[in-house]
Amino acid sequence: MDNYTQTVGRRKTASASIRIFKGQAESTINGKPIKVIYTQLAQIKRINSPFVLTNNQDKYYFTAKTVGGGVSGQLGAIVLGISRGLVKEDELNKPLLKKAGLLSRDDRMVERKKTGLRKARKKPQYSKR
Repeated sequence: MDNYTQTVGRRKTASASIRIFKGQAESTINGKPIKVIYTQLAQIKRINSPFVLTNNQDKYYFTAKTVGGGVSGQLGAIVLGISRGLVKEDELNKPLLKKAGLLSRDDRMVERKKTGLRKARKKPQYSKR
């Protein structure tokens, strides 16, 4: 098996396990090419942003396995995992990625629904009479 760096990224309820390999090949997410899963240009740019910032576009490729969450949450988890992997590969990447905000875990979650309420905060309509 090839030598790789393995990291984990999380966002909302999504979790992504990332393996970063040296060399040139097509990056995959859950066994499919990136362009099949993320069709919008902005999404593809966001996935490649850690590589572009550290000037490693053609030096590395990755495979990702994602679980949970939705499209946006999984995208954030993948970007965090890639950023952490690039820091493991070379510590000099850390200041660049940290300044761009790609190394911070976004821990915002959906607030749970409370009993007696309709949603997390929405209350039933008050009737005065």
